[in-house]
Formats: sequence, C-alpha cells, structure tokens
Amino acid sequence: MSGRSATAEPAPGAEILAAGTVCWRRVRASDGGERVMVLLIHRTKQRDVSFPKGKLDPGESMPQAAVRETREETGLSVSLGVNLGTIQYALSGGRSKTVQYWAAEVTAATALASTFTPNGEVQALEWVPVEEARRRLSYRADRELYDVFLGLAEHGLLETFSVTLLRHAKAEPRSAAFPEDRARPLRPSGEEQAETLVPILEAFGPRRILSSTATRCLATVAPLAEHLGKRVREKEELSQDFWDAGDLDPLRRTVGKLVAKARSAIVCSHRPVLPDLARELTLATGSVPGRYIEEAAALPPAGFSVFHFSRLRPGAGILGVETYPLQH
Repeated sequence: MSGRSATAEPAPGAEILAAGTVCWRRVRASDGGERVMVLLIHRTKQRDVSFPKGKLDPGESMPQAAVRETREETGLSVSLGVNLGTIQYALSGGRSKTVQYWAAEVTAATALASTFTPNGEVQALEWVPVEEARRRLSYRADRELYDVFLGLAEHGLLETFSVTLLRHAKAEPRSAAFPEDRARPLRPSGEEQAETLVPILEAFGPRRILSSTATRCLATVAPLAEHLGKRVREKEELSQDFWDAGDLDPLRRTVGKLVAKARSAIVCSHRPVLPDLARELTLATGSVPGRYIEEAAALPPAGFSVFHFSRLRPGAGILGVETYPLQH
C-alpha cells in the first residue's frame, strides 16, 4: 500500500482519506496473569463507539495522520505496528471515505502520560477486554477490520517490530564534479525529500538507524537522526561499492542481527542492494518468498517499505509489508 496525501477541501465525488489505530495494552489480571485490553472511543456528536481516527491534513501521509489523530483524540503518543487494512464507505454528495488502520501498542508509561479530557469530539475513552470489543463497536466495517486484529491476538502476534528498507533520496549524477560514486551528494530536491521523510518514518517508532557509508545515504537519514536524537550506524556492507564486490556474507550477518534484536530499525541503502536486503529478511525470518518481496524492494529515490515481524516469534515470518513511494 502506498502513502497518500489529502487535498484541503474535498470536491464533490472526491475520496476523503483518513487514518486511525486500534490501540491495545496488556494489563495484570486478577488471577495474576495478563490480559489484552483494547481502546474504544465514545464520540460526542455521533453518539457511537469506534476507534481513534481522523482525516488527513493537507500534505500529510496516512501514517502521520494515524499517529496525530490518535494523540489528539486520546492523548496517547503511539508508534504504528502492523497495518490492519482499510475501510471504505460511501458518503453524501457522491463522495467516498477510505480509512487506513494500524495496530498500536500502548505501554503502561504511555497510558499514564495520556492528557485526555472529555471534549466536543470525544466524550469518553474505554478500555475493554479484547474478546468484548467487537460487539461494542457501532459499525460493521469496524467489526470486520477488528477481526484482522483478533487474528493477530489469537496467534500471539500483537507484539511487533519493523525493519524499514529505505532507498536514498535523489542524488546528483556522477560527473566531473562528482567522479566518485560514494561521494555524490543529494540534489536540493533530495534534501527536501529527506526532510519530508522525517515525520512519516517517525510514525513507525524506529529505535535504530543503519546506513550505507555513501554520502547520499547518510544525508538521507541525517534529518531523521537529528530529530530523534539517534546515532546513525554506518555500515560498509550496505554500500553499493561493497555489494559490487559480490560478498554478501556481511550483509546477511547484519540482517540477522537486526532480526535477533527485534527492535524497529531503518536501513538506508541503494537500488541494487535493496532486493538482497529484502531476500535476507525473508530468509532470516522463515518467511514465504514471493513477488511481493521483489515489489517491496523496487523503490524509487526516497521510497521505503516497512516489513513487520513478531517481536516474540520472529520466525513466524513477515506479518505485513507496506510500501511508500514518496511523492514529492
């Protein structure tokens, strides 16, 4: 699926884009065990029960909107987990609405930091047991989407991490001014892409940033690293020069370590290297190979694909892939 932006005022017959989350947390049960609780919101004007969601702001991506709307409606600052799919329905005036949802884990600290107070949009928040939430939802489309979430919960796959494969932004071509490939800088448009990527990639809660040693890759992730206050881990094996030499063992070891750590990471590399990175992710997690892997690695400059895995059972394979060909 791809990231999309909204216009300021939808025209008659236009598609309205929105995004939201199914927030969940684990709490201690009375018997000493744990149980999964799901967050429902009671909207004031509509008098219904649903999930946090809202329309995209102009120029905003779906992931950005999901995180922002969740924070605005619930006071919870979350990162996105597995994509649960989309809901589409008709509106008056020949318009339609598409809402994309993600699972979002809420830690105890995040729940305690919530700034929610009842307001004109959301009357109340309610945490309910995972098995009870479905019947409380007001709309059939929400219940059908929730079935996807329930499937993950039933198989113990709610706790997830992601590995994002990112192609560097637009770079200057090789020329007399830039004879060395690894030293080519970003174009001005590429620098703008790097800045645009920051809030979109941040939505997935990256804990680590890895990059090829090439200037264009380092410059692509530099704004994100600065924003998050994180160090960029430079990896020679992610560079095109290293890949051209034909030794893939270091690349395989790097991917294996990423999977073993089970922490969300961003990996910035080059067009020829990305298919091998995607293949190694597939092998390291026992995932089913297929054309979807090739498609996820065929990225334009500044495009990226987010691979989701179980944090507790990475060997369960790829739980989902979402691809964003950054439009700029």
